[in-house]
Amino acid sequence: MIKRVLLLFAVCFSLFACGGDKIVPEVPLTEIYNEAYRQFNRRNYSQASEEFQNAERTHPASPWAADALVMAAYSAYMDDDFANTLIITDRFMRFHPGHGDVPYVLYLRGMSYYRQVSDVRREPGMSAHALNTFQQLVERFPNSPYTENTRNKILILKNYIAGKIMYSARRDMARQNWPSAIEQLQSIIIGAQETVMTPEALYRLTETYKAIGIPEQSTGYAEMLRINFPDNEWTQKLK
Repeated sequence: MIKRVLLLFAVCFSLFACGGDKIVPEVPLTEIYNEAYRQFNRRNYSQASEEFQNAERTHPASPWAADALVMAAYSAYMDDDFANTLIITDRFMRFHPGHGDVPYVLYLRGMSYYRQVSDVRREPGMSAHALNTFQQLVERFPNSPYTENTRNKILILKNYIAGKIMYSARRDMARQNWPSAIEQLQSIIIGAQETVMTPEALYRLTETYKAIGIPEQSTGYAEMLRINFPDNEWTQKLK
């Protein structure tokens, strides 16, 4: 009887060990980290990102958990996996909003959007996300080491978005859709004054208001163009 009980216990233990409830010993954090950096140094960025994420998942209470997410995001970015970079940085921002690496994570998020910006004729969704992220970085951390570079990219993005709006406004003007054209041109004047599109926007507004029979507005925008951009090519086109 005792032998049969012992045999049954042995069989049950064997099944438990082979089944889905098998207890797997925890891998030390240092071992996961070393493997992650080993893959990173070999430029196996995708594998490195997975290992760093594994380090954070298995040791979320560790002081190194935040660092693991930063390295996971950076590894994904180096692999041009921008979608995964955004997912990882989003996790970082949710669980470590007060961490010292927040400025860098915001910069990494902004760059992930920035590098997906397409040409001026396409939907500017990525450019808007990049601009919003970079502006958040500059406003929250004006003294961070990433701010100067970010300000340059903000200006580039504003020019890009203004160019997209101008492309649409020109199309509306060609179709004589004057209200839509005016709305878009005025949005450039109000929201993107520092861009290279401003002189053209002022000139186009003189044309649109003249076309709909409001000469006072047309003259006003022409005067704004002359005062602010006296030597600009669009100013020379005024009659």
